[in-house]
Order: sequence, then C-alpha cells, then structure tokens
Amino acid sequence: MPLVNSRGLFERAARGGYAIGGFNVNNMEILQGIVEAADEKRSPIILQVSAGARRYARQEYLVHLVQAAVESSSIPIVLHLDHGEDFEICQACIDGGFSSVMIDGSRLPFEENLAMTRRVVEYAHPRGVTVEAELGRLAGIEDDVSVASRDATFTDPDEAAEFVERSGCDSLAVAIGTSHGAYKFKGEPRLDFERLERIAAKLPPDYPLVLHGASSVLEDLVEICNRYGAEIPGARGVPEDMIAQARRLGVRKVNIDTDLRLAFTGAVRRVFAEKPGDFDPRKYLGPAREAVKGVVLRKLDVLGSLGQAD
Repeated sequence: MPLVNSRGLFERAARGGYAIGGFNVNNMEILQGIVEAADEKRSPIILQVSAGARRYARQEYLVHLVQAAVESSSIPIVLHLDHGEDFEICQACIDGGFSSVMIDGSRLPFEENLAMTRRVVEYAHPRGVTVEAELGRLAGIEDDVSVASRDATFTDPDEAAEFVERSGCDSLAVAIGTSHGAYKFKGEPRLDFERLERIAAKLPPDYPLVLHGASSVLEDLVEICNRYGAEIPGARGVPEDMIAQARRLGVRKVNIDTDLRLAFTGAVRRVFAEKPGDFDPRKYLGPAREAVKGVVLRKLDVLGSLGQAD
C-alpha cells in the first residue's frame, strides 16, 4: 500500500470515534517498533518527522526508511512533517515525498499565522498533501519548540473557526493544557475539555482536531530509566483516560514522542547495566525496538484504533 495523506483516515476515524497515533520517528529501530505494533493490531498510523529528526538522520534517509516500512506492511501509513517552522521546510518535505505536513505558525500573530498556513495549503493541496496547522501555543520543549509556561496560550474557539475557514487547513492542533516534554504538569493533570467542546462546536462537523504533547510519561518507563542511571525526577504526563476523553470530544490525532524516547532509553540503559560486556549495537538496539513496540501497542488500544486498518 502506498503512502496516504490524512484526509481519508480522519474521515474514517470520525465515523468510528477513534484517534490515530502520530508517532515521532528518529531512527530505524523506533520506526520498526512503531510499524510492527501497528501492523500487528491492524491500526492506521501517522509517522512524524520533526526538525530535529531531519537534522539527525537526514530527510532522505528517513523517507527511504518509511518507504521500506510501507512496502513491508499493509496498513495505511502517513508520512508527516511535525512542526514545520516555515513555508520552505514544508515545501522541501512535500517535494521530498511526505504525504502530510504541519505548518506551525503559532508563534506568530493571528493574521501572519493564517497567511503562512494558507500559502502552504495552496502548495500542498494540488500535490495531494494534507496540511495541519496550530493555533494557540503549548508550553514545554520538543526539539526546536520551546515555550515557557507563562507564554502558553490556549486556543480561542472563535479564532479557531475563523482560522480553519480562511486558511483551508485539513486539521488543527489546539492548546487545551498539554505541553511538550516529560514535565507536563506541576500539580494534578488538567485539560480544558470544556474549551475543547466549544472549539469542536464552532468548526464544521467532524473536523479533525489534533492533540500535541500527549505522551502519558508512563511511570513504569520512567522507573526503568531511573533504576539504570537516569535522572528524571517528578516527570508527569497526560493520563490515558484523558486521552480517551479527548478522542470522544473530536480529537482525531494524538502526538506521542516522549513515551517512545523513555521506552527506548530505558531498554538501552538496562542492557548497558546488566550486560556491560555487550558492545554489539544489535544487542541493545533490539531490546529498545521491542520496548517501543510495547508502548505503541498500549497506545493504539487507548486511541481506539485497533482493527481500523481493515
């Protein structure tokens, strides 16, 4: 099955009441773990490449790795640019084989964000590529994205409706209390579900909303990392019951990166600690791949997308 864009997947997700996982990819083992899990559970997936991943692994390598996954799998797969900062990056990814891009102009004033998003839409749509935009800003750090909590701004429902209508974007990432990184909440986790409902009510029926910064920072993953030498005290993520509630209220794509990093790192640290004589990369990258697969299997269940690729 060739790469697909997100439009048809979101339409099916709306009818079925589930969300699709947007899983960030940085290397071959992470990619394999994600795709093996999704293939096993027959779940459609969105493979995401960030600016940091493009620098680390090079866009050409990642595109060909994803192409190998597409050729060896029979599930719908989207190759998506995560947090494209300007038109030129989006254009390079569209021309380079991506089937979906995100233009993140959330740092800009409303009209500038809208104009840049519209420019990307006008380039992407004739080429069969879908466009995600962002309105409102999430706190936290993810690759090049760094926003202090005091500068985080929740999405305004009226602005969201105007933005979608005027820009023509295919999906919208909204800010309702999540944040990037492993430290999402200082106190009890809280998401503004009332705001999410108002945003959904202002948009066309079944319009796909996106939740960034949605890793749960699972305690068992953090514990394994810390047990084998990491220092990740007080990390907290989005509880899985809140993710399930968000999809019931119209979220059709949930971004997951930190949980994959924690699983991968914990598995590598464990091998290094328990088998210090091993220096074959396959001996520690293999378990890391399996750890990523385990996390993705769990996430697909939370998202409700099991069996939706058939």
